[in-house]
This record gives sequence, structure tokens and C-alpha cells, in this order.
Amino acid sequence: MLRTTNFLEIYTILLVACLVILAVAKLIFPKRFHDFTAIVFNFRYLKVYGRDQKFLDVFEGLLFANLIIGLSIFSLLSYKTFFILNTQNVSLLLLKIALGISIFMLIKVLIERLISSIFNLDFILKNYLFEKISYKNFLGLLLIPINAVLLYSISPTKTTLIILGLALVLIQFIGIIFFFKKNLSLIKKHMFYFILYLCTLEISPYVILYKSFTTL
Repeated sequence: MLRTTNFLEIYTILLVACLVILAVAKLIFPKRFHDFTAIVFNFRYLKVYGRDQKFLDVFEGLLFANLIIGLSIFSLLSYKTFFILNTQNVSLLLLKIALGISIFMLIKVLIERLISSIFNLDFILKNYLFEKISYKNFLGLLLIPINAVLLYSISPTKTTLIILGLALVLIQFIGIIFFFKKNLSLIKKHMFYFILYLCTLEISPYVILYKSFTTL
């Protein structure tokens, strides 16, 4: 039996917005979108589009917008399940979460690119960042049906959200593991800097984000 959809208008609008964003991306970049949807099963997308990376990319921008919306909804549903929500203004809270995630991700990418230039690791981190961002954007696709089910069908529980969260993290790690496997020889030559990079920008920021999120 479907859950009551009262007060879910904002979620419905956001989910429709995600579908519109993806439709626009597919309309403008049909071939690239098709390759992107198969990113977990083959490396064609990463090989073809990783060669011609742009700082400002419309396709990635659209997917990033979809990711931010999906993550904001999933984060708020998780927060409401694990903690007590102290506000009834869901729209404002969603906006704050979306802005927070956007700023966090954008600053993180900028710092990562800066560090890669400082340590002369562009030849490694350029492709690493592209692959990592691509897999993150793919999670945005998965979050649309996941959020829809959690909102309109299955009441989210702590166990369900933990399993879904771990599954999404696993998909992200699969991309990272494949990258390490392909570039192991290069990474070994710069192991110290790469480990320093991972500890500084792949672990610490998420610890800080978690602590900030739990104090909302």
C-alpha cells in the first residue's frame, strides 16, 4: 500500500526536476548519455570522454545538478530517520543541505586540482578526478528510483538506509579500485604523495561533513 503523499509536494517537484534534467542531458548529448549509463559495465565512457576534459562541461553540470538534488533528498530522509528533526520547514532545510553539499563538493574539487598541480600529479589525478566525478554522477541516476521508493512506497528504516548507503558507497569504491588497478605502476612511483592526498582529501573532509551534518 502506498504511503500518504501529503506534504510531499516539494519532493515530487524535485524528483520531476531530476527527470527533466536527465531528459535534457539525453536530448543534447544522446551518445554520451548512452555511454554514461553503462559506466559500471564498461570503460568506454571513461576512455573516450576522459581524454577531452573541460573545466566547465554542460553534460557534467547537468548530472551534477541531478546528483545534488538526489543527495539532498536522501540526506534529509536519512537525517529524519536517525535523528530528531527540529524544523517543519522542509523546503528551507533541503535548500541548506543542497547548498552545503554543492559548496563542499566544488571546493573539494578545486582544492584537489590545486594540490595535483602543486605536487605535479596532474598526469595521475586528472583522470582519477574525472573517473571519481563520473561515478558520483552515476549515483545521481540511482538515487532517483531509490528516493521515489523511500518517499512513496517503503517507509525508510535505519537498516534500509544503511544498506542503501553502503551499496552507493560500494559503487563509488568500485570505480576507485578500477582506477588503482589500471594505474598501479604510476601510483607506486608517487606513493607518498598519493597516500597524503587520500588521507587529506578523501577521508578528512567526510569526517568533517558528518560531524557538521549531525549538528543540524
